[in-house]
Amino acid sequence: MSRSADRVATVTADAPITEAATEQVAHPDPATNVTDGVLALCERDPRCPVYAVPNGVGGWVDVTIDSFVGQVRHTARGLIGLGVGVGDRVVVMAPTSYWWAVIDQAIWFAGGVSVPIYETSSPQQVADVVRHAAPRLALVGGAEIAETVRRGVEAAAGGQGTGEHGAGAPDPDDRDRPAAEAVRVLAVDGDEALRAIAAHGDGVDEATLEAARSAACLDDVATLVYTSGTTGRPKGVRITHRNLAEGAANIVPFARDILGAGPSRTLIFLPLAHVLARAVQLICLHHGIQVAHSPGAARLTDDLASFRPEWMLAVPRVYEKVHHSLQDAARDAGRAQIAESARRTAVEYSQARQRQADGGDGPSTALRAKRALYDRLVYRRLRDRLGGQIRYMVCGASALNPEIAHFFTGAGLPVQEGYGLTESTAPITLNIPGATRLGTVGLPVPGSTVRVADDGEVLLRGSVVFDGYHRDERATEEAFDDAGFFRTGDLGALDEDGYLAITGRKKELLVTAGGKNIHPAPLEERIRLCPLVAHAVVVGDDRPFVAALITLDAEAVASWSAAAGHEEMSLSEAAEHSAVRVQVQQAVDAANEAVSRAESVRTFRILPLEFSEETGHVTPSQKLQRHRVIADCAEEIEAIYSR
Repeated sequence: MSRSADRVATVTADAPITEAATEQVAHPDPATNVTDGVLALCERDPRCPVYAVPNGVGGWVDVTIDSFVGQVRHTARGLIGLGVGVGDRVVVMAPTSYWWAVIDQAIWFAGGVSVPIYETSSPQQVADVVRHAAPRLALVGGAEIAETVRRGVEAAAGGQGTGEHGAGAPDPDDRDRPAAEAVRVLAVDGDEALRAIAAHGDGVDEATLEAARSAACLDDVATLVYTSGTTGRPKGVRITHRNLAEGAANIVPFARDILGAGPSRTLIFLPLAHVLARAVQLICLHHGIQVAHSPGAARLTDDLASFRPEWMLAVPRVYEKVHHSLQDAARDAGRAQIAESARRTAVEYSQARQRQADGGDGPSTALRAKRALYDRLVYRRLRDRLGGQIRYMVCGASALNPEIAHFFTGAGLPVQEGYGLTESTAPITLNIPGATRLGTVGLPVPGSTVRVADDGEVLLRGSVVFDGYHRDERATEEAFDDAGFFRTGDLGALDEDGYLAITGRKKELLVTAGGKNIHPAPLEERIRLCPLVAHAVVVGDDRPFVAALITLDAEAVASWSAAAGHEEMSLSEAAEHSAVRVQVQQAVDAANEAVSRAESVRTFRILPLEFSEETGHVTPSQKLQRHRVIADCAEEIEAIYSR
């Protein structure tokens, strides 16, 4: 368990454990809102560097909290001058950047409610959000996104929607809902764009700005975040100032070893439309942790090397690709055997250290020596690729294969996996240094309770849990049980110390024709350990046996084929290549070793395509949209069982 009394979860005495909770340690004033935490830091330490922006020559320039707040105030005045009033919704659709951070706070300083949309969304997805959220303004990053939003606004005004969002119950805050065609679209991608917005606020005095900024209290809605819809239609999640402010205030003492006791810095490259990245950014802003932004994969390696963050946040797919790329690089350099031995050593070392933390034997002398050797030969190079300063790697949004977590941890990059949903304002459980159990998603954060229902569903309650879905009272009622716990739809279990393990999705549970219950996620995670595999989708609901649909990683296939001396091949050619099938079969066989024969994958089909955001099969946070895969691949699935 944790070495600190303020980070110990309390659990029920029953067996199996059905509930765990961690006591809340911070209670912000109910009359305040998220902007008060920003102003408190500005008053306490005005020269504190809270952001860093590129200097144009490969370096970074610090942005202090007083400079940031000054930009926010000017921008907020402009928003008020543009007609944004208290409670009005404002869409933000832009790449991850410093300007996104300024706009996010400016909307709250103006008294508004932010509505983030992923930058990769289609015009029709924009139309659905615009029609449902009824914003007054849309702030966008770049001409291409602006065109997408304009097309979305036109579709919303013309009533051309998917019909996924019902009108729902009347919203008392919608007495003056703007017409879709009245939504104004403005750019926010740089100093010049922000100055243009600020110019509209020349007539807005300090008293008017302060009245708008302080209008909201903790229980008012701060942002509407539309879910990515992995198991159904997207819904507008009402996240309050309390969810954000209390979450930030309580998680810092809990996770202080990750975040840093003094000046610390991190690089955010996840989409800021994602609640996890946004919540983490706010936590950093309230507590003086410096943030730099990287807009995507093309610049990520360079940004890590130049900014040198001390901890990083990523989704499992990022860690999987780094893990696989190391194997590819070693193979290309003729060091595949060394790389594999180094990988196994890191995993074994981390597993031994975890056994030691749980009261068992630690790493042997021989294993320590082997690990020290590979630290000089392999692990140090890996750490240098990530900037050389990272102490911890935080993982969230979906499940990470425990073997990959053990690899990074054993290589000197401890993985701290957490769990949360949009409805829990992201992190509601977290593994922390001194209280880490790889293979679980950690302990409840302070102020949170995790309960496991009789059917295994994970239920949540606490200050970070949302208050309902926008204009959808029926969905809100269905989302909570009689005791006020949110029904996550995830399946899990608590161990004797209160650590939560996620075992699958309730709606993804497969029941074979023979009546065997199958949780597909663990099998899929193990199959994805094969570097060539991008996604694995286990199927078999009401079928005589379990099978899998496999897609390949195009970059990995190109690297593998070059190293093996094959001609460059397409995904269609790779899907039929005998050597590729051998590697995938080995991964499937390894996955099957962990389950009974009735649960094992009997056959698989490699699809000649990729699942991506563009195809509609993957969310912007890289979660697989299983229901869409099953629907779109119905013929391939039928072919498996008709042979």
